[in-house]
Order: sequence, then C-alpha cells, then structure tokens
Amino acid sequence: MALLTRIRGPRDLDRLTPAQLAELAEEIRGFLVEEVSKTGGHLGPNLGVVELTIAMHRVFDSPRDRILFDTGHQSYVHKLLTGRQDFSRLKMKGGLSGYPSRAESEHDVIENSHASTVLGYADGLAKANKIQGHKDRPVVAVIGDGALTGGMAWEALNNIADSQDLPIVIVVNDNERSYSPTIGGLANHLATLRTTQGYERFLSWGKDALQRTPVVGQAMFDTLHGAKKGLKDFIAPQGMFEDLGLKYLGPIDGHDLQALESAFTKARNFGGPVIVHCITEKGRGYHAAENNDEDRFHAVGVIHPDTGLPVKTAGKDWTSVFGEEMVALGRERRDLVAITAAMLHPVGLAPFAKAYPDRIFDVGIAEQHAAVCAAGLATNGLHPVVAVYATFLNRAFDQVLMDVALHRLGVTFVLDRAGVTGTDGASHNGMWDMSILQVVPGLRLAAPRDAEQVRLQLREAVEVADAPTVVRYSKGNVGPAVPAVGTVGGMDVLRRPEDGSADEAADVLIVSIGAMAPLCLEAAELLAAQGITSTVVDPRWVKPVDAALPGLAAQHRLVVTVEDNGRAGGVGAAIAQALRDADVDVPLRDFGIPQEFLDHASRGEILEEIGLTAPAIAKKIEALVSTRSFARS
Repeated sequence: MALLTRIRGPRDLDRLTPAQLAELAEEIRGFLVEEVSKTGGHLGPNLGVVELTIAMHRVFDSPRDRILFDTGHQSYVHKLLTGRQDFSRLKMKGGLSGYPSRAESEHDVIENSHASTVLGYADGLAKANKIQGHKDRPVVAVIGDGALTGGMAWEALNNIADSQDLPIVIVVNDNERSYSPTIGGLANHLATLRTTQGYERFLSWGKDALQRTPVVGQAMFDTLHGAKKGLKDFIAPQGMFEDLGLKYLGPIDGHDLQALESAFTKARNFGGPVIVHCITEKGRGYHAAENNDEDRFHAVGVIHPDTGLPVKTAGKDWTSVFGEEMVALGRERRDLVAITAAMLHPVGLAPFAKAYPDRIFDVGIAEQHAAVCAAGLATNGLHPVVAVYATFLNRAFDQVLMDVALHRLGVTFVLDRAGVTGTDGASHNGMWDMSILQVVPGLRLAAPRDAEQVRLQLREAVEVADAPTVVRYSKGNVGPAVPAVGTVGGMDVLRRPEDGSADEAADVLIVSIGAMAPLCLEAAELLAAQGITSTVVDPRWVKPVDAALPGLAAQHRLVVTVEDNGRAGGVGAAIAQALRDADVDVPLRDFGIPQEFLDHASRGEILEEIGLTAPAIAKKIEALVSTRSFARS
C-alpha cells in the first residue's frame, strides 16, 4: 500500500504518473477486499468505481467543485482519496459510515442513501452557484444506471436540460446493475448504447416507452421520425440525451484512466450540462465477486477474502421466512403476484420469481410506481404483494394513501428491515412506517413477533380484498418462537401474572409490538422479582387498535407500550387515543425510538443507547409504579 498511504487528499493524485495511477488502482482494490471482508459492507459497487473515482478527483477540485454520489454506497474509494483510510470499524459505532457523511469530511456534500435524488441536488447546487456568482464551479453528480429507473432522476433531467448555462457533469456509472441486473426500458436502452447496434430493439423501445414519458417523451419519439435526424443518427449513443438538450460523451471505458480524464476534462470545460456515460464492471478485480451472478457482492457480511465465503453461517432470517411463505401462497393462489423495487434478492422474492416468473414484477428503483402498479393489478382482480425495505415505503406514502387506500384495494405491503437496522445509519432505520401509516383510513398493519407469526399474518393479510394491509418485520435472524398462553379479543397473551389467576388484575399491562416480545417478557421477569405483576400481550395487528384492548387496560394500574418505531404518532400514541376514546383513565407510558436521526452502530448498541432494553424499561416501570403507589401492599 505504498502509494495509497501517501494519499491524504485529492491533490496528492496530481503528482502521480500514469503507471503509478494504475498501481494505485490495484492497491485500492486490494485494500477494499482485505478491509471490507473483515467488517462487511458494499464491496462490489466500490470495486467497480476505482478508476472512475480517481479520474474525477484528478480533474475536479473537491470540495470547491462539488462531487455528489447517488445512493452513496459506492463512495468508499472517494473516502480513501479524501484522507479516510481507517476502515477497521466501517459501519460500526465510532467508525466510518458506509455512505457519505458530512460529519466525516468537507468532501461529503450530501448524505443521501435513498436512490435517484442526486440530480435534483445537482440542479439546486448549480443554480445556487449561479445566483452567488460562482460560474466556474462545476457540480459533478455520479448516478448508477439503476438509479436512472427512478422518476425523480427524470424530473431533474428535465429541469437540468432547461438550463443550458449550468455547469453540471452527470456521470452515469453504467454497470447494468443496481443490486441485481437493472430492469426496465431505460436499462435496455443503455444496453443499446453500449453496443450502438440493435436498431429494431431500440425502435420498439422508443414506441413503447418514449411516448409514455411525460413532457419529453413525445418530442423524443417525434425526433426519431423527423427530418432533422436520420434513424442511424438518432440511434447513435448521443441521440437520446442530446435530444433532451444534454451534451453526451461516451460510452467511455470506466476502467481506462486516460479516457476518463479526457472525457471529464471536456465535460468540465463545456460550461453546460454534460452526461459522461461510463461503462464499469461491478466487483472488478475480485474473482469471487465477478463470478457472483446474483449481485456481484453488492453488499457482504464478514467473509473470507480469498474465497468470498461467509465466515459465519447465518441462521434463519425474517426475510427468508417471508420468501418461503410467498412460494407456498403462490401454489395455493393463482391471483397472487409480487412486486419489488430493484431488490428481488434482498427482500426475499427470488424464490417466488423462480417458481412463478410470470407473476413477479421488478419495477426498478421506483417505489411510487410499485404502489400504483399494484393498485392497477388489484383493480383487475389480482392480489399484489409489494415487498420493500420499510424505510423506502416513505417514498410511496401518497400512492398508498390516495391510490390504494382511497380505492379500497386489496394490496399487501411487506416491509423488510423495519425498526432499528443499525449499521447502515439514519437513512436505513425503518422507524417511520408505523407512524406515517397510522393516518391511512382502512389500512391494517401487522407486526409479527416470530417466524410463525410472519407466516400466519402474511396469510391473513392477503385474505383482505377491500383495504391495504401491511406486514412489517425486523432485520437479521429471527429468534425462537414466542408462544401465546391465551387470547383476549384478537390479541395473544404472552404472559399472565405468576399466580395464574385470570380474575385478579396485574399491576402493569405491557403491550409488546412485533419483535419486541422477548424484550417485554424479560422486562416482566425483572418486574416480578421486584414484586410488580404484569400481563404481556401482543396485539398482532396494531392498526386498528384491537377493540378488546381498552377493556383489558382498564383492569390494570399502568399501561406500557414497547415498539421498534418512532414514538411520535406510533402504536403507543394510537393506543393512548383508543383509551381516551373509550374513557379508560389509566396512565400510559410509551417506549420507542426517539425522533432522531440515529448514527450507525449495531442494533444492540442503538437499542441500549436509546433505552430500549429490558433492564432500562423495567427500571422505568418500577419507578412509575413506586411514584404512583400502584403496587399492591
């Protein structure tokens, strides 16, 4: 690592010869494989952008020139070249973030790790530079071809094309993949650009897709048949983008430093918006990644660097339980279809896709479209299951509200990685869904506590034909089954007071939400040791509040809710409102995630930091009981 250790900032690259730059690229790849294999992280994307990132920092003057990364999981090389070479605690508490972080460096401008937003940022930053008189400061936006399937990217392109004097350099990192191979009309078109062949294919794409593209689509399709350009000229790589009003350079070999620097220099000097189309190879230089057809090691856990195999064998996780049950449901119900937003493998739908290839739809990084497409499928008699990460459903809230719920359509949304996810930081914690979905009329929301409940509640969800349903579960391994000892209404009773008497009320009613069940049972044990009796219930369906809950609450001296979701407007707030509406005057204390953007750390570390552990909750309940003299004498 003789060269890499000498790089403390981008300008240190200026004195390196072409041979040294090539050597540096190989050092960086070796560093990434060695270090990321110890911690886990986004390996494949970063192996693919080594030369691309070196060339950008050679040509552009960061941070004076703003360099932005869409999604940001491909920013490890950028971190190395801007002086951050301690990867020993990558994505761990106190270590480097897995995404750009403004707290780490002035070279990190934005922290977006939700896709398709970078071009909007670039448009705004460039316009601000113009207003402030900084006309010689280009804004560089790196966006993967997968992110170009998102509608926000095209809204931004439409606006950028309307501002011919804005020095914006759009670097399309074209590796044919987002997580898995990129799907969609645009991705097919970029494949055409890679070869500059396939006239009939592109003409068909133009007829089917361009005419549906708002604002610019018809004009582009008209150009295809117009007198200004012949068919051959239009199909040339620059045709699509230049007819949008954007200068196009490429395709460029994304691993040829000289070609990249030449293209970036031309783009920088142009003075207006330019697209530099770079062809890269995800996982480049690491045999194990290059031969992984699923996702080219998009994200890995701790692995053996020589083989790429996991160091530890993972147990059964929430995602695979859902995936298995979807296959079983698919056999039973021919009306069941599935939708994902460029995350077929991460959300567990790959087995369903293999079993029923004509009933799976990957819409690209377009959660809004996923929800509306699902509404259309449901309108025509099918039952769609839309599987996304919980944090990404935020983007489709309006569609859930106005296109699914308003029309009383049977669509099931399955939210993976709900609650505290930890190592991916603030953008990936799924802590918003149970709050924002509370306001949706008619929507029903399930929070399974274990694998068996995932199966049961998914089945219950897809039986609902007149309203949206949501099933949300955590990240990682699913723990042992948590059996019920009884039921009250539609709720499972997980624990009764130790005396077992059904007639005598306990001091505290603990309402456990989803994966918090083991924690709540542990807290109940700690309370029992202090002479405080408790009942623990799992509502299973947390929206609407079970009709039996207010009556059960009235039999206790204190109600406590525990949820892996933000406290503001969450399940605890909904239960408090239900108690008020039923004139049940029992104090309620809600435990959940504070409304903060949580730094990256392990799930356990974050839960401890925010006081969402059994000892912390038991201690607070004990203090409440003591203060209010609720306990029996």
